[in-house]
Amino acid sequence: MMPAEGTVLAFDFGLKRIGVAVGNTVLCQGQALAIIDAASNDAKFVAVAKLIEQWQPMLCVVGLPRHPDGTAHEMTVRCQRFANQLHGRFNVPIALVDERYTSAVLQAKQGERIDDQAAALILQQYFDQKA
Repeated sequence: MMPAEGTVLAFDFGLKRIGVAVGNTVLCQGQALAIIDAASNDAKFVAVAKLIEQWQPMLCVVGLPRHPDGTAHEMTVRCQRFANQLHGRFNVPIALVDERYTSAVLQAKQGERIDDQAAALILQQYFDQKA
């Protein structure tokens, strides 16, 4: 079941960059918004804080990478930690979405900065699962 009407931000967390997408529960479509490319964790969270203040999301969706067989790996744990920090710092509900196959969809665009597009795919997966 889809949550109440409102804005949703999605994050494709990476060690170097964080892709961000935005959508809403009315249209149920994700669109690429930004790529956060900051040197420190603090600087990344400053950028995240600005986006959360600007968009006032009712929910944040975070992509959760896993091995093809579904088992967790190092980035799974890092993404869960990022999701917990989002919730703790901004008091926004969090949904985790399996992102195993988003990279494969975007593989053709190798070399481009596609983090925001990956976040849009993660958000679209969330909407599709809730429809």
